[in-house]
Amino acid sequence: MIERAHVLICSGSNCISRGSKSLRQEFEENLDRLGIRDEIKLVNTGCVGLCEQGPFVIVYPEGVFYSQVKMKDIKTICDEHLYKGRIVEKLVFDEALTETKEVRAFDEIKFYAKQTRVALRNCGLINPDDIEEYIARDGYRALGKVLLDMTPLSVIEEMITSGLRGRGGGGFSTGLKWKFAYNNKADQKYVICNADEGDPGAFMDRALLEGDPHSILEGLMIAGYAIGADKGYIYVRIEYPTAIEKLKIAINQAKEYGLLGKDIFGSGFNFDIEIRLGAGAFVCGEETALIASIEGSRGMSRNKPPFPAERGLWGKPTIINNVETLANIPAIIFQGAEWFSRIGTEKSKGTKVFSLGGNIKNAGLVEVPMGTTLREVIYEIGGGIPKNKALKAVQTGGPSGGAIPESNLDLPIEYETLIAAGSMMGSGGMVVIDEDNCMVDICRFYLEFTVEESCGKCTPCREGTKKMLEMLQIISSGNGTLEHLDKLEELARMVKSSSLCGLGQAAPNPILSMLDNFRDEFEAHVVDKKCPGGVCKPLIKLFVTDDCIGCTKCAQNCPVNCISGSAKQLHTIDTSACIKCGICKNICPVDAIVSI
Repeated sequence: MIERAHVLICSGSNCISRGSKSLRQEFEENLDRLGIRDEIKLVNTGCVGLCEQGPFVIVYPEGVFYSQVKMKDIKTICDEHLYKGRIVEKLVFDEALTETKEVRAFDEIKFYAKQTRVALRNCGLINPDDIEEYIARDGYRALGKVLLDMTPLSVIEEMITSGLRGRGGGGFSTGLKWKFAYNNKADQKYVICNADEGDPGAFMDRALLEGDPHSILEGLMIAGYAIGADKGYIYVRIEYPTAIEKLKIAINQAKEYGLLGKDIFGSGFNFDIEIRLGAGAFVCGEETALIASIEGSRGMSRNKPPFPAERGLWGKPTIINNVETLANIPAIIFQGAEWFSRIGTEKSKGTKVFSLGGNIKNAGLVEVPMGTTLREVIYEIGGGIPKNKALKAVQTGGPSGGAIPESNLDLPIEYETLIAAGSMMGSGGMVVIDEDNCMVDICRFYLEFTVEESCGKCTPCREGTKKMLEMLQIISSGNGTLEHLDKLEELARMVKSSSLCGLGQAAPNPILSMLDNFRDEFEAHVVDKKCPGGVCKPLIKLFVTDDCIGCTKCAQNCPVNCISGSAKQLHTIDTSACIKCGICKNICPVDAIVSI
């Protein structure tokens, strides 16, 4: 029987954490009850991107976009939509309905309208566990084209022409990197997929591995053919169990279909892929530390040169590309380098995937053409700041990047422009920071992370990051001086210029960019002994304004009972007893509690 409807259920990690795993069984039970089980195809897909509104259920052929779906909603969707043909308007994502109650197409929803999905082209649309769905979306056609119609050198030239640059942070030309490895003759070469995604809040690689694993395998095989390698590794952190499961399924399916293994497409090309699990060390995202980990050693960086393309895994020429880079490769080969190079800007071709988080309404996964402005991403795609708060900064590049102030929101997203602004592209983390945040505290957070993740091999990183963190703790406690700021900046520049690897070299970036753009906040901590963001506990007092409506919520929820006041009367806080936990401020329905 031909199904009359397809029901796509988002099964990415975020939606799974919100209960989507149970939705399929609930659908099956209700469809059986209605006697239409054979008429409806249920498809578990990867992440659709709009994570803040998950779990999602999308019903085709209408393309109805149901958001924040709960178990109790499944019966209604089955009874009304799938059985009677009536859309359940109350469950449809707000932006997916027009004023006349017509359903907008997937790409007409504001969140997606400005996106161009190349790396994410299949995520949320196919079942990642079904190789035939990937093949139906032109999967493995690029591999066939490469093996049957192209030489390794012509593949490399196509990648150079495309202008694809590494999406893992460095931004080096993918084609040139391949050419270096191609020119290094050896009896054995390797290609590695770097899926050791460690930036706080970043989940681009995880979503791609979970939603479209075959595109990573195909990209890895094309890279192997181009440089003359017959062995590939996918280095993925063990904290990604769903991604690991999807990769294992995809590898087994590709082998069953003869798309991985010996004599692929009868071309004589042999290729095998092995998964290696990382223990979660951030430094293993650096390519030489990653190589050491695969070899069974402690993940620690080494001096470069020699670069991995010359002497990498077990001393052999090795190419390392991250997940997003590899996901682009099949699309580039299949549709052509000229097609890809028309997207983006002169120096930054194609698109970039970002995990948009922080103080933003539509947190999630977005893919935009290079050259899109930060303002467009935050306000037109991300929906702006909750509660109409003012935007203070955007942190790109995670702990290796920097904070871009609101005054630079019209900056186009390109490798060079972000670096010139004191930040970097990084792997794709984009954290929105509003007026209620403290830049000193954010610096402290990132330094705590890098101190914890430093491998300890070189002194500037091992000792310098600790000393910078100590200075930030002194400043945030109200015991700092202007001299501390000067010494902090001096030390940050020293660590940046003398550390061995990218972790240490980039660790001072948040400090340097925030001192440059938000020095007044740092000076407020050391001169005025105040935290403008109302975050650093030693420097704040909580105060109830005249906007208080006397709802008593703050008093009822105060863990130390330091708030007094009668119903419908102005409340007061005993600052001597207050532990500054912030519960009262967060729970106040009229924002009548402020930090001073």
